Amino acid sequence: MRKLALPFVATTCLALAALGCKSSAPAPSAEKPAPEPTGPRVYATNEVSGDLTIIDIGTAQTIANVHLGKRPRGIHAAADGKQLYIALSGTPIAGPGVDESTLPPPDHSADGIAVFDLATRKIVRTIPGGSDPENFDLSKDGKKLFISNEDISSVSIIDVDSGTVEKSFKIGSEPEGVRVSPDGKEVWVTSEGTGEISVLDPEKGKIIATIKVGHRPRNIAFMPDGKTAYINAENDGNVVVVDVKSHKMTKTITLGQAGVIKPMYVLLSPDASKLYVSTGRGKQVFAIDTKDNKIIGSVEVGARPWGMTLSPDGKTLFTANGPSNDVSFVDLASFTVTKKAKASGGPWGLVALP
Repeated sequence: MRKLALPFVATTCLALAALGCKSSAPAPSAEKPAPEPTGPRVYATNEVSGDLTIIDIGTAQTIANVHLGKRPRGIHAAADGKQLYIALSGTPIAGPGVDESTLPPPDHSADGIAVFDLATRKIVRTIPGGSDPENFDLSKDGKKLFISNEDISSVSIIDVDSGTVEKSFKIGSEPEGVRVSPDGKEVWVTSEGTGEISVLDPEKGKIIATIKVGHRPRNIAFMPDGKTAYINAENDGNVVVVDVKSHKMTKTITLGQAGVIKPMYVLLSPDASKLYVSTGRGKQVFAIDTKDNKIIGSVEVGARPWGMTLSPDGKTLFTANGPSNDVSFVDLASFTVTKKAKASGGPWGLVALP
């Protein structure tokens, strides 16, 4: 009987298999993706690839690259921290030495200030920002945008709610950096081509002063008391100190050889005791003591560091390194680079949020 049973069982199983009999063993379940980190984040605009890189600060993990539009550069958070304002421009990139006559014509339909919702990761609105908006700042009440229009050498005042250009002012050539004074009564705009600062009184609706500050100023940092401003002079290798009340330069801080050390962005520490300066092709960030305006240190952070921001706890400085497509994490206690996170194409501006 045993000799007969085994062939019978084997034959029966083969027949069932031919009929598509399924095993009673459970199918392996698909692996669930790891949950997305929920800690503080840094957001980087990518001028070349046209997107926004979202980086988790705790892990230095790149969470996402979200498409925005053409040439995103300036970036600021809304007062409630739920949205980002991002400058977009359809004007082709033209670096130093580029013959602009060889470039395609500007696509001004792509110009504007994108309103990016952080919860949905989508642009919910685009506000007209004048021609070729590069950088901007918000009024203290968040109701106005002050925007540099690089290709037409002007600064525009935009009403956020209505999305209309209220007024535009002609200023020096190639405007870039925009900063509202701590009391909100003045808006300072750098003009790279003419080496000056235009001071706008938004209440009076006019330019009230022009300050010569050196070659290719790009950014401004005001001390919290509003008495002093720091401005980079890229092609001089300097940072200049300006008395805000008199609108006059009071000091020049030399960081290094002109053309080698190229100050690009200035940023104060949370307590304003230190000024941090990125240096583009100089690859470094310098730290300056604001009590005596002396250099107290420097650290090499990467290829052509430009935009900077601080972590919400003020312990980490981030730099956007354009050519290497990454963001450096600088521990401010040790003043060393501890991590790097991948960005997309040509990171330009940075914002960090809780």
